[in-house]
Amino acid sequence: MEPRSVPQPKPAGVLLVGAGFIAGAHSAAIAANPRAELVGVVDADAGRAAAFARSQGGIRHGSDLAEALRWEGVDAAIVCTPNDTHAAVGAAVAEAGRHLLIEKPLATTVADAKDLERRFAAAGKVLFAAHTHRAYDYGRAVKETVDAGTIGRPLLVRLAILGGWIWTDWSAWVADPERSGGHALHNGVHLLDLATWWIGDEPVAVRARGRKETATDLRIYDYLEMVLTYANGATAICEMSRGHRPATLSRREVLVVGTDGQLDQDWDGEAALLQAEGGTALVPAAGGDGFAAQLAAWLDAIDGAPPAMPVADAVRAVAMGIAVETSIATGQPVALSGVTA
Repeated sequence: MEPRSVPQPKPAGVLLVGAGFIAGAHSAAIAANPRAELVGVVDADAGRAAAFARSQGGIRHGSDLAEALRWEGVDAAIVCTPNDTHAAVGAAVAEAGRHLLIEKPLATTVADAKDLERRFAAAGKVLFAAHTHRAYDYGRAVKETVDAGTIGRPLLVRLAILGGWIWTDWSAWVADPERSGGHALHNGVHLLDLATWWIGDEPVAVRARGRKETATDLRIYDYLEMVLTYANGATAICEMSRGHRPATLSRREVLVVGTDGQLDQDWDGEAALLQAEGGTALVPAAGGDGFAAQLAAWLDAIDGAPPAMPVADAVRAVAMGIAVETSIATGQPVALSGVTA
């Protein structure tokens, strides 16, 4: 008797919203995962949508989001549009009853972020913010070591991500604080969320400084120093730069000090050096591509698994980014409990 074939689940049909440079990373992750299928792309620029569609083998494309969300086969959306559009685009996806993976930050205000949280909860659909560093090898390796209790309770996180590039040109929306929310909300939020995820406690206050390294007439701070304090007494010191030179520079430094040991990780490898009472050892990275791992986690959540990026964490990340920008503007520490804008 021939063995009966087991029917495979239908892949989730994904609509890509926004055809900018980050869309390519998401489409590559979809192409590598049999549980998802890229069924179309929509962009406010019809020509850009058409060009991206051709690069993906001729998928469906358009410039009307509401219409695209009604296309046959669309189960979910990945949003890669500018930060100031996230609230409206996310609301449209929720109204259409589709799952959503949205580039960070979730929104540019806490009120809008909480509104999206409510909308997706009411729709019974998954809302997942793309804090991709949680899915990168280095981020998962540190988290797994901390959760294993090997270094005890984290007391200090020192995280630096330094780069020498400043986006495409002076007209780029990321350099407009009205559209991006500022560098802390657009890029610094990666570090704020990651350090908080590792520490595993609620941040209570932020103090920050910003500099304009690339040029004095830059409207955002391309260099950030951010210090977070937590309810349990832990501290995170985060340094984020897009203004280092030479322009080709890329560097990351991680130090996590706990009550029973410490973890050091440098850019030259995803593995980390673990120093504890039991001796010194290497902690291997989790392995895999960050965007692919993030997509898989989103699909798992759609299938009913606990979300790897809870919406409440994404809302908190928005509050932390806003707190950093406020602290830079005022020169004073900012309590997270007071961040509502």
